[in-house]
Amino acid sequence: MKLGIVGLPNVGKSTLFNSLTKAGAESANYPFCTIDPNVGVVAVPDERLNVLGKMHNSGRIVPAAIEFVDIAGLVKGASKGEGLGNQFLANIREVDAIVHVVRCFEDTNIIHVEGSISPGRDIETINLELIFADIEVLERRKSRVAKSVSADKIYKKELDMIVRLMAFLEAGNLAKAFEREDEDEEKFFAEYNLLTAKPVIYAANVKDDDLADDGANNQYVKEVRDIAAKEGSEVFVVCAQIEQEISELDDEDKKSFLEDLGLSESGLEKLIKASYKLLGLISYITAGEMETKAWTITAGTKAPQAAGKIHTDFERGFIRAEVVSYDNLIACGSMAAAKEKGLVRSEGKEYVMNDGDIVLFRFNV
Repeated sequence: MKLGIVGLPNVGKSTLFNSLTKAGAESANYPFCTIDPNVGVVAVPDERLNVLGKMHNSGRIVPAAIEFVDIAGLVKGASKGEGLGNQFLANIREVDAIVHVVRCFEDTNIIHVEGSISPGRDIETINLELIFADIEVLERRKSRVAKSVSADKIYKKELDMIVRLMAFLEAGNLAKAFEREDEDEEKFFAEYNLLTAKPVIYAANVKDDDLADDGANNQYVKEVRDIAAKEGSEVFVVCAQIEQEISELDDEDKKSFLEDLGLSESGLEKLIKASYKLLGLISYITAGEMETKAWTITAGTKAPQAAGKIHTDFERGFIRAEVVSYDNLIACGSMAAAKEKGLVRSEGKEYVMNDGDIVLFRFNV
């Protein structure tokens, strides 16, 4: 999973990126990889892996991973070359979802680029830049499709849709709200890879005293939540400054620090939950002496396709999946005990995977 972090200057975007990637580097056996200065790979914290690793005496534990991209250059006029201009576009087009950091705190020492705190205005500023960038993409596509209209009626259909879609965006709407009329239009739409069609998670960046009640009494957070509800987006409340402090601590001190603040989880954990929910993702686990590993799949995935995440041969030669739920396995204490109680099931090609399934795939090619 790849998430792109966007936001106006001085909203806490880079502070959050730096603290999330550093915290993630220390959370498990998935080292922090610096691909380039603004990309980091972070382990998905999952205590189930540590428990299963001990149970199976695993040689290594491999968590699922998220790649964070810190998208620079988003200021008013970015789509026309202001700030770092279009440099951000190539990076952001490849992400699965956008994490939009919105400033929800007052601080006279940190100047806001617009001169005041207004989450609605800030969100609109970023959205307009993304809309402008999408319109540019569609204009180029439109000119290419227009040249082929006489060759095939499918191009006429696409051209009609592009005209409707551009008018929709020019009215200030996000592409994700655009209604596609049939499968052809769905296919065209997917090919455009529009920025405003991507799922969004809003990170409401607050001061530490707003964390304990999850921003319930912060008018700016309420504003962000209202916008997200209309869009069908997710929101999580975070204090980038606190996340930076947490990232410097080891796991034991981190837990005590969070408890002192009245918190049960870090901003990274909140973000991961929000992104999994938004993208409809779950994890299944393979566990053995060599390794215990988490595999991320889309909810609703059937066993053969889940097996294909490990290797295409597993899907091609799928015979069955031996499955036990995490809770049942832990309650029994061992795989042997779970088998004795009949809790390890043999599932076929139509089995739909569940979050926390512990699986052994049987295959033959």
